[in-house]
Amino acid sequence: MINRGIDRHSGITAVQAGRRVLCLMLLVFALPARSQTGGDNTWEFLNLSHSAFANATGGITVSSGRSDLSLPYYNPALLNGTMDNDISLSFSTWAAGIKYGYASWGRNTETSGTFAGGLSFVSYGTFTEADAAGNITGTFTASEYAFNILWSWQIDSSFTVGVNLKPVISSLERYFSAGLCADIGAAYHNEKLLLDAGLVIRNAGLQLISYTGRGGEPLPFEIIAGATKRLAHAPFSFSLTLRHLEKADLTHDYDTEDDLPEGGFGENILRHMVLGVEILPADSFWIGAGLNYQQRAEMRTQQRTGMAGFTAGFGIRTKAFELAFAHDAFHPAGGSNHLTVTLRPEFIFKKQPVMNLNSGTSF
Repeated sequence: MINRGIDRHSGITAVQAGRRVLCLMLLVFALPARSQTGGDNTWEFLNLSHSAFANATGGITVSSGRSDLSLPYYNPALLNGTMDNDISLSFSTWAAGIKYGYASWGRNTETSGTFAGGLSFVSYGTFTEADAAGNITGTFTASEYAFNILWSWQIDSSFTVGVNLKPVISSLERYFSAGLCADIGAAYHNEKLLLDAGLVIRNAGLQLISYTGRGGEPLPFEIIAGATKRLAHAPFSFSLTLRHLEKADLTHDYDTEDDLPEGGFGENILRHMVLGVEILPADSFWIGAGLNYQQRAEMRTQQRTGMAGFTAGFGIRTKAFELAFAHDAFHPAGGSNHLTVTLRPEFIFKKQPVMNLNSGTSF
């Protein structure tokens, strides 16, 4: 059971901590919300999903209360003391040979909250370089990185807040950019109701060095809320995540020459939703499935829709490690695969008792 009590050595009451978090959130809400759903922002790689569990249950979660160090990447308030000394390694393959991943390590303290450090990256591969006449002159690479400095504070048995500070570096051939952004999140846990909820403001910040030197491009700013409900007498949990709360209308008419509308009120509501379900046949094994409706609506073709937007995966866990795999069918032409390994060194390197051959006892 997670210890969610108040830290008596902190000198900060729940009311004071709550006021501080509220002020931070109001400050970020006051920033201009210039975000789009994709294509109009720099550093879109910040929205890539690095957790196999999250990918298996729809692609993103900001509310799951499970002990998984890959999940605070989406909501830093999900970081808690049960992840002390855990190591999380994630690797994903995408279209056209693109690869990306995330590595993090957590550390809990008695008086200052829980900390974690991480690094996310995306490698777009090696490209052939040519001049204007088509003559090959060599090769070049493109990659992007974000450092993750996470901190969470448990206000009381129900509420936790967290911050993820993310310095970003992007190198695309000879073009370079850098900047700083942050995630601010809150999480709610109710053991009696078997309910978890979360709210996070993601990628608020600015680009300090732009690719062209003409000023900073907009970041993929987003506000996300979600809830996860477990069942008391069945091995199921269900999650609902609402994305892009800062943007009321997610529909877009890609073909303005026809008379067909892109969608009405119901279509727009569905595009904000990500649905997920987790099945636990045993304590050491889980199965997940999910649906990202916006992804399904935008990636389907006129010829066929296929399984676009659907996700599925599974995981095996022990005291020493957890191995999880997920597949995201983001387009009828193909999808991406995700692998996450969580290591718990205190169990892996646990000292074994030495047998005394003379007495038959250990010491």
